[in-house]
Amino acid sequence: MKTVFTTGEAAKICKVSQQTIIRCFDNGQLKGFRVPGSKFRRIPREMLYRFMKDNQIPTDALESGKRKVLLVDDDVEVVEMMTRFLVEDGRFEVRVASNGFDAGMMVKDYRPDIMVLDVMLPDINGKEVCQRVRADPSLEDVRILCISGMVEDDKVQELRLAGADEFLHKPFVVDVLIEHMCVLLDLEPAAVA
Repeated sequence: MKTVFTTGEAAKICKVSQQTIIRCFDNGQLKGFRVPGSKFRRIPREMLYRFMKDNQIPTDALESGKRKVLLVDDDVEVVEMMTRFLVEDGRFEVRVASNGFDAGMMVKDYRPDIMVLDVMLPDINGKEVCQRVRADPSLEDVRILCISGMVEDDKVQELRLAGADEFLHKPFVVDVLIEHMCVLLDLEPAAVA
């Protein structure tokens, strides 16, 4: 478990900008230390935890150290497979929605770091889900990775314009999905055993 964070890491955990963390550090609201001989700031875990509590910032991301994933797909087998691989990876906490309506409700409550979104949902399509997430400024840090087996290139461009960060064609290898997620979340790729 990580014990000291950079300002960038603290910003991601708190879901605020790095400038906000730097400002809070510099004015003394967020305690930490500077790396000797440099201008780099470092924040110990207990200081970040106290800062998050004092400012009513949910501490679940700090406590688990895992990235929150919302899987949105109505294919039970695909969801079970992705969930199993993500949990086994050890860096992800997973929740599931099987339709666009539930996804819209869960994204507000769960505040995932990334949403893996099937474009073809039983109620509303993935493009509309992307637009709704992007319309909410409090969700701007949520990364959206769309997946589908039946989307043409022009539709992929429409998804990107609607707010999708990345697109992956089904069927895909789960390791490739995890690689794409790591890129979007600035995580190190998994070490190959």
